[in-house]
Amino acid sequence: MNLTPKQLRILDFVRTYRENEGYSPTMQEIANEFGVSKVTVFEHVEALVGKGALVRDPNKARSLSPVDEPADDELVLPLKGRIAAGRPIEKCEDDSELDLGQIFGPRKGRHGEMFALQVEGESMRDEGIFDGDYVIVEKRQTARNGERVVALLPDGETTLKTFFRESDGTIRLQPANPDFEPIIVRDCRIQGVVTGVMRRY
Repeated sequence: MNLTPKQLRILDFVRTYRENEGYSPTMQEIANEFGVSKVTVFEHVEALVGKGALVRDPNKARSLSPVDEPADDELVLPLKGRIAAGRPIEKCEDDSELDLGQIFGPRKGRHGEMFALQVEGESMRDEGIFDGDYVIVEKRQTARNGERVVALLPDGETTLKTFFRESDGTIRLQPANPDFEPIIVRDCRIQGVVTGVMRRY
């Protein structure tokens, strides 16, 4: 792919911006970054699209994405309002969108790779994570107390539990089901932190 130095800088900026913010920059934000006009940015972006380095939806804001990333539309669903699971509510229709990439993607200011795991077992049942669910995980090596983690235990097994570092230096991996005992270890390797749960019926 034959890109000019300016096109390479714009492509790198779009990629970095998406990693940091979780969504794409606007043409104006790119223009501000490089101290040029929106027209100039538009010309460079069109060239990048033509060369197959970027994809974009001309009818949608913040739709720029490098071709080696999934297109935003693959993770965007129409959001039609709210549905009552308790008392009925007044009918309300909405024409906005639900961007799963922003919900389950890396959090602002973080660069962690995302991956999914299918849950086996019922140890996290009381937190709404059931056997067969998929957890969306941000790849990280550290966790804060109360975060749900994927932990590699000293015996080589992995487990999904809530992380707590105790005052005596041990780590408590807490299940969310009274039928299971907490796992107490001196050390474990955090492989990621759960950012969301998905379920297919």
